[in-house]
Amino acid sequence: LSGRRRHCSLKIQRKEMSTNPHRELYQQVILEHNKNPRNYGSLPDPTHTAEGYNPLCGDHLTVFVRVDKNNTLERVSFLGDGCAISRASASMMTTAIQGKTVPETLALFEEFQSLVTGKLDPEKQANHLGKLTIFSGIWQYPSRVKCASLSWHALKGALERQASVTTE
Repeated sequence: LSGRRRHCSLKIQRKEMSTNPHRELYQQVILEHNKNPRNYGSLPDPTHTAEGYNPLCGDHLTVFVRVDKNNTLERVSFLGDGCAISRASASMMTTAIQGKTVPETLALFEEFQSLVTGKLDPEKQANHLGKLTIFSGIWQYPSRVKCASLSWHALKGALERQASVTTE
């Protein structure tokens, strides 16, 4: 497994960090959410659940969602094993979508996908991503795009009643 995780490791050269404040902030946020993930753990009585798997590096997680009668995401959590980027993205995703409606959440999924694939420039295009824009430069590292988007694919799968999804 450690050999498969090499693509997901969070290694940023010191020279690059010192010349790019955005990259330094990115690393700090990723490390903080990896070390102290928000909404980590299984959720009792979820209405929706899906497993996500990234075969490229072995990241594996489950997203738990409780949707109320008004079609609002009442609670969201995740559980699993993954690299720092994968865990941080899942952590930030759960805080960003909690309290949103299912259609708002699916729209945010599309915006996040556009962001991490380089199709959305948050400085030039309107969006609803907020703090999630920290992932805006990840498209430059294709193997990391799948790490950042794994939890989002699992979330979408859960909302569409798919038991499992992959990043492939």
